[in-house]
This record gives sequence, C-alpha cells and structure tokens, in this order.
Amino acid sequence: MKHSDFWDRMEETFGAGYARSVAADLSLGQLGGRTIDQALADGENAKAVWMAVCRAWPERIPARLVR
Repeated sequence: MKHSDFWDRMEETFGAGYARSVAADLSLGQLGGRTIDQALADGENAKAVWMAVCRAWPERIPARLVR
C-alpha cells in the first residue's frame, strides 16, 4: 500500500483534520506502543499500520476499506 492510499483511508475514516491528530497522538499496542506517525517514520509497512488501525477501531472502518 502506498502512503497516499494509507492517508486517503485515514481521512475517509476519521475526517481530514482528525486523521492527522489520531496519527500523531494515539499510541497503538499493535504497533508496539508507537503512534501511527512513529511507526511509519520507523519504516513500518503502510499496509501493516493500516491493519493495526482497523483492529484498533473496527467500528469506524468501513468494511470496504478493511483490506
């Protein structure tokens, strides 16, 4: 997954402004306690990060974006 695709999905799920806040401020256990921004900066695969987001917020993610 390209980073642009990742951010498109984040913005669709959380809204354009809130997506960046979620990525910067919230740590995820699925990412080893890192934030989304930290995981991506560390070179984590964007698809793996997206799947961690899907597991953390299953009620928010539209089914068509869980892939």
